[in-house]
Amino acid sequence: MTTPYSQLTHRQVWLEQEPEEVRIHYVEANPPAGTQKKGTILLIHGFPETSYQFRHVIPPLSSAGYRVIAPDYRGAGYSSRPTTGYTKKVLATDLHTLVTDKLGVQDPVHVIGHDIGGMVAHAYAHLFPESCASLIWGECPLPGTAVYDTYKHSPALWHFSFHTVPNLPELLTTGHERQYLKHFYDRLAMNPAAYTEADLDFYAGQYASPGAMRAGFNVYRAFEEDKVDNLRWLGEKGKVQVRAMLLSGEGTFEALGSEEAAREVDEDVRVGKVEGSGHWIAEENPEGFVKEVLGFIES
Repeated sequence: MTTPYSQLTHRQVWLEQEPEEVRIHYVEANPPAGTQKKGTILLIHGFPETSYQFRHVIPPLSSAGYRVIAPDYRGAGYSSRPTTGYTKKVLATDLHTLVTDKLGVQDPVHVIGHDIGGMVAHAYAHLFPESCASLIWGECPLPGTAVYDTYKHSPALWHFSFHTVPNLPELLTTGHERQYLKHFYDRLAMNPAAYTEADLDFYAGQYASPGAMRAGFNVYRAFEEDKVDNLRWLGEKGKVQVRAMLLSGEGTFEALGSEEAAREVDEDVRVGKVEGSGHWIAEENPEGFVKEVLGFIES
């Protein structure tokens, strides 16, 4: 039986106290006693989700021998919501500080990011390649790639433009967080029934907290700055050299062009697919997600 999210180990640490408080909440699970320890996995969530999106996959990944760390990046979930710092460079640096300095992980970790978390994971691999044992990312058009420029203003990704408008998204979604988030879960899922009423209530409660939606929109407002960072890193450092897998759902439209995008930025990349899933791969098919992850990092 899967361990409920509330029964996993929850902790938080302070990365900064001035000029603004940066406090990062994370969920952690260690391998069972007597299990061979194989390394550390860092799971990075997307929007409109939190570390809760990995609730079904944390227990089996830890049971397979891995220390699993799933943070809420700044602005999301139980973490604090500073007014600045939503570029993927800053979010990745926050998580690197959490893992290496605060949690004392010195060996390279397997970095796995989904949706916005995929952008953060890719920044992590560019900035800290020596800290990465492998990279798994996907379900996102990475700023700086051709697919991002092609689709960022398309009807399919209408929210990319809407979320960057100053103040208006906050005004229109206040009091309607549950309905707004549910639109994305329903529209992008191959199996919408993967989300229970309790799941919707949990996410809605987290994003209805003061400043949560603004922080979520700020992640999108940083995309053009992320594009500049990604192109600069590509020019200065070349493609990411960390062994990588692009992981998408079988039924997602966001896989369109993503393989080509990955080959623009990753030197060594393979493609994985979670069967029976749309965009929300760790929730629609947790078993398939775990199978793909372990199959790659243990190959």
